[in-house]
Amino acid sequence: MANRLATSTSPYLRQHAENPVDWWPWSADALAEAKRRDVPILLSVGYSSCHWCHVMAHEVFEDDEVAAALNGDLVSIKVDREERPDIDSVYMAATVALTGRGGWPMTCLLTPDGLPFFAATYIPRPQFLHLIASATEAWRERRAEVLESADRIAEALRHQAEAATSLAPIGIEGIDGADGVEAPGPTHLAQALDLAEEQVASTFDWECGGFGTAPKFPPSMVLSWLVRHHDRTGTPRALQMVEATCEAMARGGMYDQLAGGFARYSTDADWVVPHFEKMLYDNALLLSTYVDWFRVTGAPTAGRVAAETAEFLLTDMLTDQGGFASALDADTDVDGRGVEGATYVWTPQQLTEVLGEEDGANAALLLSVTEAGTFEDGTSTLQRRVDPDETWWAEVRPKLLDARSRRPQPARDDKVVTAWNGLAIAALADAGVLLDEPGYVDAAARCAEFVVATHLLDGRLRRTSRDGVVGESLGVAEDHGDLAYGLVRLHLATGETHWLDAAGALLDAALDLFGAADGGFHDTGDDAEPLLLRPRADSDNAEPSGGSALARALLEYGAVAGSPRHLQAAEAAIESSCRLALRTPGFGGWTLAAAEIALDGPITVAIAHDTEDPTELDEVTTALIDTARRSPRALVVDGVPGSSPLLTDRPTTEGRPTAYVCRGTVCGPPITDVEDLRATLRESTA
Repeated sequence: MANRLATSTSPYLRQHAENPVDWWPWSADALAEAKRRDVPILLSVGYSSCHWCHVMAHEVFEDDEVAAALNGDLVSIKVDREERPDIDSVYMAATVALTGRGGWPMTCLLTPDGLPFFAATYIPRPQFLHLIASATEAWRERRAEVLESADRIAEALRHQAEAATSLAPIGIEGIDGADGVEAPGPTHLAQALDLAEEQVASTFDWECGGFGTAPKFPPSMVLSWLVRHHDRTGTPRALQMVEATCEAMARGGMYDQLAGGFARYSTDADWVVPHFEKMLYDNALLLSTYVDWFRVTGAPTAGRVAAETAEFLLTDMLTDQGGFASALDADTDVDGRGVEGATYVWTPQQLTEVLGEEDGANAALLLSVTEAGTFEDGTSTLQRRVDPDETWWAEVRPKLLDARSRRPQPARDDKVVTAWNGLAIAALADAGVLLDEPGYVDAAARCAEFVVATHLLDGRLRRTSRDGVVGESLGVAEDHGDLAYGLVRLHLATGETHWLDAAGALLDAALDLFGAADGGFHDTGDDAEPLLLRPRADSDNAEPSGGSALARALLEYGAVAGSPRHLQAAEAAIESSCRLALRTPGFGGWTLAAAEIALDGPITVAIAHDTEDPTELDEVTTALIDTARRSPRALVVDGVPGSSPLLTDRPTTEGRPTAYVCRGTVCGPPITDVEDLRATLRESTA
């Protein structure tokens, strides 16, 4: 039996390389093999840090009886959803349509032509063996029924995809150059955004923070929008939702109180018990969220958590090449079995063993570690519901972290995903600027250098790499959008124009590869492998959708580069994405954040001064820059005149540092006084 997974760039596929199952990666050869043998396909989709994927691997795919059934009667294909989000999207739509729910591991049965006729998520061994036997019998004895069912499912999925992109336009107005189309409901973007804020407020948990009930996922993109909605309108409720959620997440067990960084989600409403995997995209987005909170309020908790999360990225997620790894597992290997959370949870006795009686008791009280436990088997997650004496905590925290580091550690998925690294570049660049930590900006630049040099192959962006070796999967829309967004933010942090040029090239390629007739974007390029349907996600999920990522990147690039063509493309993309985002704002935060930036803008601030060395800036220059950067909707660059597009033909005034504020294509007079700049930036606030 050939081992076709052993050399994969996907750690998830490598986890299955030694299974007795005769796995194929998704490929034309695998589909051809199913046709040659005239057998169905088992499609198994997951990712390396997925707890239930591990469970199913051990229970099912390591079992010889299961392997014999699969190898004899089907062609088995294993897919890493993080490397091939296009395949995952298509067959997840089938899974949700057939079962009413989705998740991973995803298990589908397909015809040799790739049409699904069965779908589920986790399946225990006895049921799995029964499924394979039933499917094999049906394929042999009732094939016409199977094919008819597969055709009906495929047609329904195509119809569903067409319906999702044919929603009536919202008819937004207020973005320069966007043509509003009359439609039922609000016809003005500002009004529509106000109504969207009302809608998310109706689901807000005012007691525990966050939206809805358990399980609770970090609503990073919604918070990004609400910060900007508050900045534009002055409504206190939007900021209250941001602050309450950020405070609750930071104090609960979902946040790693020792090493920084956030777990994937909370299993309960009060953020106590997490699902322990740590994802790069969550932590990049949450770093940006806490930077935004700090930007607007200067809250000490915001600054602390932002710094700790940035340090987590640099300590635990940084690869040797300078990119950032995808995830840390939920499970820890303990005596040959995966135990969720084993690295992170504590008992009072364990705290005492590390710290001694007095400090151990104080730590247990501070961190909500009880004899009964808050997790499993009398263990507790660490929470921080009150602030400790910082001097004491500065001594205790390293001791606990050191003791924890000697426990078995979760495995790391060290593949580098383009889109998620783009989000990390943006977050670290912004954090470095706002927290005055140049090392964060340096790390963002090193990551950008690696991704641009390695993931752009013959002019085409690729999705992933591992150990510096680029994978075969083509970059999708979110890869182009998120990386371009990160490069624009890196340009703003450094003033270096080659990052802006690289962002522009990515966006030009994206317009050609992914553009749709309505101004939105398909997820896959027009050069991609044809699938059952061409996926297009117009709503955010755990990360920005391809459409919303490109809309925001186009808007910010167009504003900073002074490119009407890209601004027009952004306006069309926002109009397209807003059709769904304004109806379901809980899944449209990234688009709505872009819409807030576009309204009365986008706002750009260019600050001209006479020194090229940032360490030599005088008090007035520093105050102008800090004032501008406190506005979450403003795109700010500083430097000597002519050093970047925003500083072209913008001199200093009589040798004094000078700010230029523009909204869209309309620019105000030069400003040399900090209070005048602050007032100008507040002009559009209701």
